[in-house]
Amino acid sequence: MKNFLQLKKNLKKDFSNLKSVKLAVLGDTATQFLAQALRGLGHDHGLNLNIWEADFSQIERQIFDPNSELYGFEPEIVVIFRASHKLLGKYNTLEQKKHSYLAQDELAAVENLYSQIDAQLGAKVIYFNYAEIDDAVFGNYSNKTESSFLFQLRKLNYELMLLASRMSNLYICDLSSVQNQLGKSTLFQPALYINTEMVLSVDALPAVASRTLDLVATMNGKFKKCIILDLDNTTWGGIIGDDDLENIQIGSLGIGKAFSEFQYWVKKLKDRGVIIAVCSKNTESVAKEPFEKHPDMVLRLEDISVFMANWDNKADNIRQIQRILNIGFDSMVFLDDNPFERNLVRENIPEICVPELPEDPTEYLEFLYGLNLFETVSFSSEDASRTKLYQIEAERAKSFQKFTNEEDFLKNLNMVSKVESFNKFNTPRVAQLSQRSNQFNLRTMRYSEADVEKMAQSPEYATFTFTLEDKFGDNGLICVIILKKEDKKVLFIDTWFMSCRVLKRGMEHFVLNTLAQYAREQGFDSLMGEYLPTPKNGIVKNHYSNLGFKDRDSHFLLDVKNYEPKKSYIAEKK
Repeated sequence: MKNFLQLKKNLKKDFSNLKSVKLAVLGDTATQFLAQALRGLGHDHGLNLNIWEADFSQIERQIFDPNSELYGFEPEIVVIFRASHKLLGKYNTLEQKKHSYLAQDELAAVENLYSQIDAQLGAKVIYFNYAEIDDAVFGNYSNKTESSFLFQLRKLNYELMLLASRMSNLYICDLSSVQNQLGKSTLFQPALYINTEMVLSVDALPAVASRTLDLVATMNGKFKKCIILDLDNTTWGGIIGDDDLENIQIGSLGIGKAFSEFQYWVKKLKDRGVIIAVCSKNTESVAKEPFEKHPDMVLRLEDISVFMANWDNKADNIRQIQRILNIGFDSMVFLDDNPFERNLVRENIPEICVPELPEDPTEYLEFLYGLNLFETVSFSSEDASRTKLYQIEAERAKSFQKFTNEEDFLKNLNMVSKVESFNKFNTPRVAQLSQRSNQFNLRTMRYSEADVEKMAQSPEYATFTFTLEDKFGDNGLICVIILKKEDKKVLFIDTWFMSCRVLKRGMEHFVLNTLAQYAREQGFDSLMGEYLPTPKNGIVKNHYSNLGFKDRDSHFLLDVKNYEPKKSYIAEKK
């Protein structure tokens, strides 16, 4: 991780070609160095953070004044930092009988701040939770004393999590965890605070900025989707080809415990929706043997989406994994104990994240915890089934090879799609797919659940979701369309994004047939589309032209009155 001076040097770099994000920073202590660290680190995340910083201790004035500079700036994301030391100062001045209500009152204040921002801006809010301060008035007994400051602070942090779970545009930046990792003496330096009102030390700023940027980057579609595992001395101890099945190190004894706990972590990532792949220099049958036969293995073959074990170059194998999964290299993490293999992959695929694992396997997990590689801003029921979806996709790929032409293959799939408007059941998936879709995304719009709910209720929009199911299995919700009623004659395709898992199935034709039929039935003459290029969505550059739209001054128009439905092998599921 870069130190603060290195992040400041980033401020001199060229930001012009990076994605621009408007970010407001408000704090009840000095935040100017935090703002600099955020912008500097933003460059490393491929983001041009346009930051507006409120004056010192102006949170309430800026948020509750509808004519304030905050609302004039119109940020996409608002970062709010209210320090534990200010909270302690407030507690100290309260009447003793009010000590037990501190958390309750502060939570109400946070909810008011969020609600005002949501009503005025609809912006996402990142709120720092509270780093712990034990004022040692009650000692350990503070955990049994509701009126103690430590009890109230911990209660407040817990209640903040519950509040964020109810408010879809409110996200908690876990400053308390950062303090646990760095140590309080690193996060907070008393002399600095007394003399400058800076609660966060210069040494802690990179870690705090990193945890904040993890959220900001994920909100803008930059996050990790896949973890690729080496096997020997990474997933288990020893070399399976030399040591044999019974002698590899996993289980509850000795160093094997470290590898088993590592596997439990990977398993939890899989259950959360992260794709697990294997890339190992081994004979495939030998490499698979522990997954199939070892009683202490936590991971099994059904947890692995793509299994590559051979004696080829690992960079080439990872390229093959990427082709199968159809995701960007920058959304992959490769874990390998061997420095030579790590460097080879870094040099050949610079976009991929290759952490420098410690030499000691007992340190793997704590090291990886600190990197926070798999930040997310959403979670849906479909995440847990993602591995199965990719395994089914591999079956489809094998089936395709049996056919002499694509048309026969598509007919044989027996595809059906359910078409629905946004509703309370599909809202989480719609929001999540908007965050995850980078390649097949015509305008790269990002939506929270709150955004989705607002559009669903607005007469200004028509919303569509599409599922796709075939004889191999159900892909779930894979495409989202949002139409905006520009005028009485034109429907603007505000959003069209789709999972790359279903490319080359004719889904685009089925979707356009549905939209054209809707437009005609509602009395519209035209559909208007727009393509906004990004570094990742080049595959849809000619999307509208290929579908028969006419180029009109940077937009694309389709006459729906004379539209002839496209050939599609997908039937609508009733």
